[in-house]
Amino acid sequence: MEYRKIKDEDEVRDGALEDVEKSFLLSVPDSSLSSGGETRIDIHRTKAKWKRKSVVTLALTILTSSQAILIVWSKRAGKYEYSVTTANFMVETLKCAISLVALGRIWKKDGVNEDNRLTTTLDEVIVYPIPAVLYLVKNLLQYYIFAYVDAPGYQILKNLNIISTGVLYRIILKKRLSEIQWAAFVLLTAGCTTAQLNSNSDRVLQTPFQGWVMAIVMALLSGFAGVYTEAIIKKRPSRNINVQNFWLYIFGMCFNLVAMLVQDFDAVMNKGFFHGYSFITVLMIFNHALRNIEESISDRNLRVKKNGRNCDTIDLSKKKTKWSGIAVSMVMKYADNIVKVYSTSVAMLLTAVVSVFLFGFHLSLAFFLGTVVVSVAIYLHSVGKMQR
Repeated sequence: MEYRKIKDEDEVRDGALEDVEKSFLLSVPDSSLSSGGETRIDIHRTKAKWKRKSVVTLALTILTSSQAILIVWSKRAGKYEYSVTTANFMVETLKCAISLVALGRIWKKDGVNEDNRLTTTLDEVIVYPIPAVLYLVKNLLQYYIFAYVDAPGYQILKNLNIISTGVLYRIILKKRLSEIQWAAFVLLTAGCTTAQLNSNSDRVLQTPFQGWVMAIVMALLSGFAGVYTEAIIKKRPSRNINVQNFWLYIFGMCFNLVAMLVQDFDAVMNKGFFHGYSFITVLMIFNHALRNIEESISDRNLRVKKNGRNCDTIDLSKKKTKWSGIAVSMVMKYADNIVKVYSTSVAMLLTAVVSVFLFGFHLSLAFFLGTVVVSVAIYLHSVGKMQR
């Protein structure tokens, strides 16, 4: 009994010593273990961020490259069997629904407040019809331009909106453009022209004059609508982006409805709203909706006035409670300039390669060189924007 008692006391004493040793070890940080743990955490975060950025890059590349392909593919015998205005109306409707779903997530998480409520004043809403009309004309021209331009050519020429947007920002919003950006504009113009060189015909350029005019008009409409939309946002930068998009898409639906009644009323009444639709048409509508939403949110890193001076750029990805649904935060957080340059460059080549098999496109050396020059110009423009 005495031996067992002494043994139990020794075990209690040993247990107490172990507890003291553990508490001492916990109170004194082990730098080697700490640094090793932090290193493993950093590696894990880096891998996770790289995976997310890769997913976003792949998604942007697919969305960008498939836009022109799906439009051309939706034709039958060189004509659209469906009403273009109904397709455009469905795109605006889908974008409006996506904005409402994003708002519903925000309301469920944070509740309704002044910045995310749909109810607003007439003065705030009255500014949206102008960009809505501009986007309507631009989106309709997007269908008709393919009478003069093939899918790879369109993918190249639509980069002209970088020039129009930059020049309009300089003229209207008085934003200074760096020398690198001006050089990028010259390279971009040269690249677009080089890609359209035609050695198999008497015509110097593959795209006829009408196609160039429509491409330039689309670029000007897109640039002016973007500048005007940013001016609207600057008036109330705290306003939820989904609310702003909702009202913009509502007016877009209204104007598309008017265009439908004017242009395709007889066809819709006699054949039905969805006449001529196919699986490719449905894919095209979803692609346009997602692509347009990405474009509308990816360029909204704003500069706002504070005490009469420009303050830092607002990062929308960090304002999740005010600004974002999943799509907004993913695009803004992981689709940086390099990702956009990479996805745009790959999309141009991918569109050309796919068009070779689907539409018999001839991939010439001039097109390849023009694509390279345009890619370099887009990269320089992104670098100049960061240095501005």
